[in-house]
Amino acid sequence: WVVQSFEFDEVFSKNRTDVSLLETVSFLESVYGVSAAASPSNALMVGLTLIQGAASKGAVCLDGTLPGYHLHRGFGTGANSWLIQLEGGGWCNNIRSCVYRKKTHRGSSMYFEKQIPFTGILSNKAEENPDFYNWNRVKIRYCDGASFAGDSENKAAGLQFRGQRIWLAAIEELMSKGMHNANQALLSGCSAGGLASMLHCHEFRTLLPGRTKVKCLSDAGLFMDAVDVSGGHTLRSFFAGVVSLQGLQKTLPSTCTNHLDPTSCFFPQNFIANIKTPLFILNAAYDAWQLQASLAPSTADPNGNWRDCKMNNQRCSVSQIQFLQGFRNNMLNAVKGFGASRENGLFINSCFAHCQSERQDTWFADDCPVINNKPVAIAVGEWYFDRASIKAIDCAYPCDNSCHNLVFK
Repeated sequence: WVVQSFEFDEVFSKNRTDVSLLETVSFLESVYGVSAAASPSNALMVGLTLIQGAASKGAVCLDGTLPGYHLHRGFGTGANSWLIQLEGGGWCNNIRSCVYRKKTHRGSSMYFEKQIPFTGILSNKAEENPDFYNWNRVKIRYCDGASFAGDSENKAAGLQFRGQRIWLAAIEELMSKGMHNANQALLSGCSAGGLASMLHCHEFRTLLPGRTKVKCLSDAGLFMDAVDVSGGHTLRSFFAGVVSLQGLQKTLPSTCTNHLDPTSCFFPQNFIANIKTPLFILNAAYDAWQLQASLAPSTADPNGNWRDCKMNNQRCSVSQIQFLQGFRNNMLNAVKGFGASRENGLFINSCFAHCQSERQDTWFADDCPVINNKPVAIAVGEWYFDRASIKAIDCAYPCDNSCHNLVFK
């Protein structure tokens, strides 16, 4: 799967200020997101709604503007079912990068697109989205910079870190639009939104009526506390900034923070085993975002030895693939305890990809990725509706020829 050409080096090897890492994050997220996935020209376009009562609750974006969401109503048998998708888009880890971010659609609703395409798990066509096409489908926009988890502010810099309040305000608004009557609900998210769907999974369960069937899906949210190619911990250092800046120690799962430091508890591997609500983890074993921004960022690879490999997996050397197999093994170890629960689901394919549920070509299409001949959409549907137990773990690279590997030109 070829991503439109861009100056790869420009993004990765500026003199590495935090803003350039933020640009990397946001740029990669836009590349991996629906906008770059060649949304079909007939894709359903869904309009934006701002949450008018949010400001009085302090539920605002980084710059103080109102948060928002896109809702497409369900119909027929899905009229009382709700799919909530939390948008992704990286994080900001210090004042400078958050100030930069509030001048973008990742930090201010002034820059939100007025309409966005609903594809993949958000599609309203049965042939594109067999199990959820007729549900009420919602995308909650991401403008807080910390996976909907912060609740603090920095007055001097004019920054509001209110992700937790945005999340609650959005859920409250959707309740008033009929979700309080939901008979089934699925909380999902991709990338930073996939991390958010795990952080908020149990809370989502508690906010809905006891009779509602509630499950959660995390797509490309299994960010690993991994050692980078120089032996450092690039992503851990970055996450430490996010956690301390936004005061996340107050909102991260207490089942984790009562025995580990807050930064460790922003990494899903340290809290997923304690999530009591059924959760499905969908992730590429060689997550393309983690390869580029966590495992082999240019700070850890100043000579550019990983540049070709990052751009095209077919250019990776034997030793580089060996390093990446170590990353995959760590990911599989991280989900062992989680996968032992009968209620949880897994789909870990041996692809160089990121965010596979929102893109039509990877969610459900004639040539979409499969494990044991099962596309992602079918696996998630079978798990959600208890038609089958899904613990799909691919054999190691390069055995899967159904992957849509991201290749950068």
